[in-house]
Amino acid sequence: MKEREQWGTRAGFILAAIGSAVGLGNIWRFPYVAYENGGGAFFFPYLFALLTAGIPLLIMEFTIGHKYRGSAPLSYARLSKKTEWIGWWQIAISFVISTYYAVIIAWAMAYTYFAVNQRWGEDTGGFLMADYLKRVDLVSGGAPGDIGSLVPGVFIPLVLVWVITLGVLFKGVKRGIEVANRIFIPLLVVMFLLIVVRALTLEGAMLGLDAFFKPNWSEIMTPAVWVAAYGQIFFSLSIGFAIMITYSSYLPKKSDINNNAFITGFSNSSFELLAGIGVFAAIGFMANASGVGINEVASAGIGLAFVVFPEIINTFPGMNGFFGVLFFGSLVLAGLSSLISIVETFVSGIQDKFKISRVKAVMIGGGLSALISILFATQGGLFFLDAADYFINQFGVALAGLVSVVAVSWFVKKLPELQDHANGVSDFRTGLWWKICLGVITPVVLGYMFIQNTIENVTNNYEGYPTSFLIYSGWSVAILAIIVGFIFAALKWQKNELEEPSTKDNQTGVE
Repeated sequence: MKEREQWGTRAGFILAAIGSAVGLGNIWRFPYVAYENGGGAFFFPYLFALLTAGIPLLIMEFTIGHKYRGSAPLSYARLSKKTEWIGWWQIAISFVISTYYAVIIAWAMAYTYFAVNQRWGEDTGGFLMADYLKRVDLVSGGAPGDIGSLVPGVFIPLVLVWVITLGVLFKGVKRGIEVANRIFIPLLVVMFLLIVVRALTLEGAMLGLDAFFKPNWSEIMTPAVWVAAYGQIFFSLSIGFAIMITYSSYLPKKSDINNNAFITGFSNSSFELLAGIGVFAAIGFMANASGVGINEVASAGIGLAFVVFPEIINTFPGMNGFFGVLFFGSLVLAGLSSLISIVETFVSGIQDKFKISRVKAVMIGGGLSALISILFATQGGLFFLDAADYFINQFGVALAGLVSVVAVSWFVKKLPELQDHANGVSDFRTGLWWKICLGVITPVVLGYMFIQNTIENVTNNYEGYPTSFLIYSGWSVAILAIIVGFIFAALKWQKNELEEPSTKDNQTGVE
């Protein structure tokens, strides 16, 4: 069996895992989710979700990758031939996400440049939709589903995003991914710390922090708040779409899986908290300057990053350009570290199944993703992006996470074996709580989330989009990912490829 690539150091793996987990959602999603779901009180269900779903799932995925030494499909196939399709399904999900995630990073890259002289002007919303994205319905009277023409302001930075991402992946695990994350993650933390320090000195910052941290205890007993907490943990930790299995497959013998999972989980949550402080301090400043309530300024997602924050930067008392470059530069770094990990999942899968070189796998997998991403750089791209993102997350990532944990714990019944492996290489052992979390708590919560999402989306069209548009740009994308999983799982592996790595194979490498 050919020796698998490995991380150079434990720190290299942890930084890469944190880099994957810390993405755009930490900055533009978590602060608003916390604010909307009880403020300071939200941290209790959030911490509970981290300890009962996030970290247990991280341990499970780290262990699968480390024990079976392969990409997600190969690891699942070695776990049980019946579960290989789950690995390919997760890779298909990653592929879809990579195509539009790269475009959002391209926006952030463009806005880093715009921030120097606040090129977005006073009407930040109008600039984003009409002047920058040239949205098809605003510019040419089109509708969701119309592609329109290519937008140069999006396409040019998109090319740069792919050059960086594929350039890192060509270099491999140790000289590419590890080196990139050793640069990106410390730089990201320093940049965001500067944002937080600056935001905290602004007039009205305490108003924003009060809104963010003030606990609304009445919300604690609301089921929706707990679902929101589990949803945030699940989506922000890069669980359920092959990343952590792939990354952990490059680990050496003495890897301390359990500790690595705790370090990754708490590091991700710490950055989310830092992002919340920075974002809401800035929002408090804007609300104070505008004489409006926090609720009128606070938002999430694209609106927060590309509409609200440019408004905040406009009203800064000084160093507007510097703050803007820091903020959008942080989005670029957080996005790139995550995109690299997302693309690595299908590069690794292609390498394992078809026995081709890394360079060819990057060219085929990464190249195809880059080509498809051009669709989202068109005038109609925002609508396609919105639908694909929503459905691949709600009916891809969340559902794949549910299916994987149910398959491993209930059907192939591999939890005891995986736990023995993790405990055997770790400094501290997990006990019964780990099996209960994965066998009972996580399936129940994810199952409830899936049922609620299905009911909501069958009875109401997402964002009021036409049904026909949602069928081919949303539902079909999520369903096709599952079909791809079964198709690739039907292809034969080379002889002896599914043999579980021996103890000797599993114990080569650096400490």
